[in-house]
Amino acid sequence: MNKRAFTLGLASAFALGGLLSGCGTQTRIVPVAETSGGDDPPAAPRELRAAWVSTVANIDWPSKPGLSSAKQQQEAIAILDRAKSLNLNAIVLQVRPSADAIYPSKIEPWTEYLSGVQGKAPMPAYDPLKFWIDQAHARGLELHAWFNPYRARMDAARSQSAPNHITNTNPDIVKRYGKFMWMDPGEPAAVKQTMDVILDVVRRYDIDGVHIDDYFYPYPIEATPTVAGNAAALDGRTAKAELDFPDDPAWQRYLTSGGQLERADWRRDNVNRLIEAMYKGIHAEKSWVRFGISPFGLGRPDRRPPGIVGFSQYDKLYADAELWLEKGWLDYFVPQLYWPIKAPAQAYDVLLDYWIGQNPMGRHIWPGLFTSRIGAPTRDYQPDEVLQQVSVTRSRPLATGHIHFSMVALMQNRKGISDQLRASRYTGQALVPATPWLSSGRPGTPTIKAARGARSVDLTLKAGKDNSLYAIWARHGGEWRFAVAPAVRATWTVSDDERLGPAEVVVVSAIDRLGNEGERVRVWSKP
Repeated sequence: MNKRAFTLGLASAFALGGLLSGCGTQTRIVPVAETSGGDDPPAAPRELRAAWVSTVANIDWPSKPGLSSAKQQQEAIAILDRAKSLNLNAIVLQVRPSADAIYPSKIEPWTEYLSGVQGKAPMPAYDPLKFWIDQAHARGLELHAWFNPYRARMDAARSQSAPNHITNTNPDIVKRYGKFMWMDPGEPAAVKQTMDVILDVVRRYDIDGVHIDDYFYPYPIEATPTVAGNAAALDGRTAKAELDFPDDPAWQRYLTSGGQLERADWRRDNVNRLIEAMYKGIHAEKSWVRFGISPFGLGRPDRRPPGIVGFSQYDKLYADAELWLEKGWLDYFVPQLYWPIKAPAQAYDVLLDYWIGQNPMGRHIWPGLFTSRIGAPTRDYQPDEVLQQVSVTRSRPLATGHIHFSMVALMQNRKGISDQLRASRYTGQALVPATPWLSSGRPGTPTIKAARGARSVDLTLKAGKDNSLYAIWARHGGEWRFAVAPAVRATWTVSDDERLGPAEVVVVSAIDRLGNEGERVRVWSKP
């Protein structure tokens, strides 16, 4: 694979962009805000641009436990406004950090990361998850709910576990592993707990996606660990004497029942059956809710490209990510490619190409970027690393987005990364790529009236069937401008351009929850 020159080439004339791939044979339209010429607007720019918002340990939100409800909401609004201003289009919000919840639940207790005490609701009472969803949708952003399937508790927890926490209600299925309490994936009751929690949220909340990360079986640690298992894996270190996960009771029951698998295969099968059940269960409840997984970024050792080495999630986390892609048990796949482009043994572009090649069902490939490395005490990224990783991803037509870990780096604008993304990579809005394998039906046509104002074309909007967003094109002086508005909006203003003058033509189409575009309607033509 050739190394490529990353010239984003932000066209001053806002022409359709396109980045040549390293092989020089493939191109993909780069999302832009404006494009030139023609009587009909071009295809809408499409790219998933998202950020994880971690609640565990108050990494991203809220900034600390014990804040008032008003302050929590204020911080949430600030995050969503920043995401909107950067032209992101989705947030992945951690709703279940440690078998607890950021929403009122009859299954699990409130998380301590809100009030400071597990089991205690925020005061004054409100529903944080509903607040996030409503506020995200009001801004045209998707909200994906992120669950940790098996992590039950950390020693760093600041409060006692609540009486209705899984460590108290069913302690036999929770195992101590180093500094963690971990639900045993081999225990049917643990699987049921996780499934009940996820499907409860799918039924009760208007989320756009369900997301799980890289925590299946825990990262292996030494008997006397000095660093967290996932940190050691990321740095390429292996435990000299690993502490095996203490799942003997479940394993022995499996053998007694006639099970024939080897222990590692049995553990992988436990995870695989959970993944398949999630995919089917989520879509049985709501067909439009997408299911995404963000596993560790290195694949099976026996399939890796030459020169790629490092931690094996297949052998240690019992995560058979290649199988999930092969079976199509997910709608989007977010390999955590948390290494620099020039990392010799974990090169970003090589790993991205690997995962693209493991995707026979054509699911979305949206790599995770370690944006929080910018300004980190060790292994610091410069902002250009993230910018170039966005460009590398865009150069692959089959990788149609990316997710930043995490939002705090964008909120703090570390070393100017937010400014640089906004100025060079996110110059305009983009729609989330469509998911046609769940439904390819077209949304209904909205009813729109347009009238000329003093310095604008003013639209009155009435949503049609299954309308989620409006895609709005306006042509000024021969140049097309693109905008996205939530379908809850009743009005929209297309302002005159200071340089090019009033809009000559305005075209609107509706977008449904899966990104399918409806009929385009010309709603305004300059008299």
